[in-house]
Amino acid sequence: MKDYQASLEKLQTDAAEAALIRDLATDTAKREMFDRLHQHLNRLADEVEEAMKSRKPSA
Repeated sequence: MKDYQASLEKLQTDAAEAALIRDLATDTAKREMFDRLHQHLNRLADEVEEAMKSRKPSA
């Protein structure tokens, strides 16, 4: 379960960094690319979180 948690935290951090870069970007293409990256990383984080919830704890 620790690997899921570490992956989740990494994805959330990376998504936040992509959002920050998006918000600071002055170039439209760069802003759009980092927005797509932010959205993609958030979806991945959601999937990892769902996997954590559905996984049965080890005995």
